[in-house]
This record gives sequence, C-alpha cells and structure tokens, in this order.
Amino acid sequence: MDPIADMLVIIKNGYLAQKSYITIPYSKMKLEIANVLEKEEFIGHVSRKNSNIIAELIFDGHKPRLTQVQRVSKLGLRIYTKSKKIKPVKGGRGFVIVSTSKGLMTGKEANKKNLGGEIICRVW
Repeated sequence: MDPIADMLVIIKNGYLAQKSYITIPYSKMKLEIANVLEKEEFIGHVSRKNSNIIAELIFDGHKPRLTQVQRVSKLGLRIYTKSKKIKPVKGGRGFVIVSTSKGLMTGKEANKKNLGGEIICRVW
C-alpha cells in the first residue's frame, strides 16, 4: 500500500465530488506535499488537526483548480533525476514535486537551486 498515492487519490476524488475540504491521515511527508500544493495554489489552506490533515479545495467557478495528479516514483520503483533533466509538465501549466536533500519542492525550485532528487508526482 502506498500512502502518498492514497493521499493524491483523496485530493483528486475530493475535486471530482466538488467538496469544499478534504481530510487526509497525517504524516510528515503528506503534510509537506500538501504545503507545496498550497504554495502553488492548487489547494487552499492546509492545517493539521489531531492525526489528520485538513485541506481546503479551490474551484474556479465550477472548474477544479487541480485536474490531474500522477504518482511517478512508487514503492517498488523509485525514479530519481538530476536538476537539469526536470522537465515542465503540460507546457508549464503543471509541475512536478521533487524530494531533494533540502526538502520537498517543485521542479522549478529544484532546478533554480541546482538540486536533483526523487520525483514524487506530477500535478496539472
């Protein structure tokens, strides 16, 4: 079982069901991913309550802000890349989340800081 993939599915399904907020079981990694999504404005305010992460979902009219999320690095097959090989997603409309030695960040930030790492997921 992959808890990060479960989190990404919860977020995607929350948008498809047009919910105003979602609840995700807490882990440090999931909270960091949610914070990156919040910083890039794909989800709204993120907070931790007890053993859960509460995230607000953002809509543009009736269109969800996040349309697709794809897990890249899996438990059985980790995908690592150098900073120069991180490519934009959907012509720059999306991004990748990279786990680097300096923490989780977008591919654009990792490229600026010249950091490679494990590609967690693609979001657009």
